[in-house]
Amino acid sequence: MAAPGEIRDLEAMERPDLLDLWHDIFAGPAPKMLSQPFLRRFIAFELQTRRHGGLPRQVKTALAKTTDQTPRAKSPALKPGGRLLREWNGVTHVVDVTADGYLWKGQTHRSLSAIARAITGAHWSGPRFFGLTGKPGS
Repeated sequence: MAAPGEIRDLEAMERPDLLDLWHDIFAGPAPKMLSQPFLRRFIAFELQTRRHGGLPRQVKTALAKTTDQTPRAKSPALKPGGRLLREWNGVTHVVDVTADGYLWKGQTHRSLSAIARAITGAHWSGPRFFGLTGKPGS
């Protein structure tokens, strides 16, 4: 299938046509389970990028640098018997590390993030909330 004359032509295309166009543009099949709206957006982005000369040199350089970096340090491994303390709004919360997960207020949780969410009422990275990542928690 030939590329559409305009990006706006993508809106009228059905899934089989989008998949054919993907194959033509990227020389391979589209990843399975992509929705039609996502296929349209991704193809439109690629067509715009090609029409306007691709990514700027600075962006390409920055992307190349990120692939050369070593993986960032992981949170320290927590072993059963460990204990985490976190003060939040004047209350000190104690979490014990067990073989089955994390014990907080008499209940076992599978993740520190679930406990952090229960404490704060907001989505938090559990390791970050408990100070295990080096980034300060609030």
